[in-house]
Amino acid sequence: MTVHLIKLSVGSENFESMKTYQARRIEAAREAGLPPWSSHHTRAMPRRRDEVLDGGSIYWVVKGVLLCRNPIRDLVRKVDADERPFCAIQYGPELIRVVPRAHRPFQGWRYLDPEDAPPDLGEAERQGEPPPEMAAELRALGLI
Repeated sequence: MTVHLIKLSVGSENFESMKTYQARRIEAAREAGLPPWSSHHTRAMPRRRDEVLDGGSIYWVVKGVLLCRNPIRDLVRKVDADERPFCAIQYGPELIRVVPRAHRPFQGWRYLDPEDAPPDLGEAERQGEPPPEMAAELRALGLI
């Protein structure tokens, strides 16, 4: 059974700034001769690793709004220069908008069950959702 991760994106202002940041990191990886992936480092390896790797994504909270996701390619155990273990959450260049939803801050990452994950924005647009920026503002105001 698939399970997703959810994480705060510190430093991102909106979807476009996150997309630009990720594109720079992927381009740097290509220039270094590495696979065109980006990664986020965290101390803890998900215990539900197999479920995350069964089609899971990392969902990003930007400025208090669950805004987008990247499909996860791999979870890799690594060791830093001080011999401390960490997990590299590897994801590719696909940054997919989701129906924006307000989300309270939290530390680290959390699991997100598929039934609790917002649908991709493409699906919602076909169902008549407002544009993402408008929807985020309306949700922040408590109007939707």
